[in-house]
Amino acid sequence: MKALHYTLALMMTALLISCGGKEEKKEKFQYDTKKETKKTATETAESSVPVDMSNKGIGPISELKFDSAINQDMASAGEATFKSKCVACHKPAQKFIGPSMKDIYDRRSPEWVMNIMLNPDVMLKEDPIAVALLKEYNGTVMLNQNLTEEEARNLAEYFRTIK
Repeated sequence: MKALHYTLALMMTALLISCGGKEEKKEKFQYDTKKETKKTATETAESSVPVDMSNKGIGPISELKFDSAINQDMASAGEATFKSKCVACHKPAQKFIGPSMKDIYDRRSPEWVMNIMLNPDVMLKEDPIAVALLKEYNGTVMLNQNLTEEEARNLAEYFRTIK
């Protein structure tokens, strides 16, 4: 009987020794905020969606040329429309639920911008840039605000004023 107790005590000691004594170092998650990532020529600081200025989108606008001077009346009307119909998802100069409008014409053609405002349902299904933006913004769909061409054109003019 003593031998059985001795054997059990020896096995328990071996078990305790094998389970303890080692201090495991766990690496803590760290995010290097100073690390810079370089964007390719087709990416912007705001988005990884490629820039394609030749893409005019899908919709009624096939050509749009801006005057060199901003039409302040149109821009004011566009700002009012933006504040009433767009601010739920867009901020003028920063990403929000949707992309910012600041420097939009460095990333998209004026025709594309107008067509996404006038025809978002089709654009989000068939336009490759719109589809990529939909993915980037976690499937958040741009709602059709049923804008008139005049309202969309005023918004387009307002976007030119955002600094």
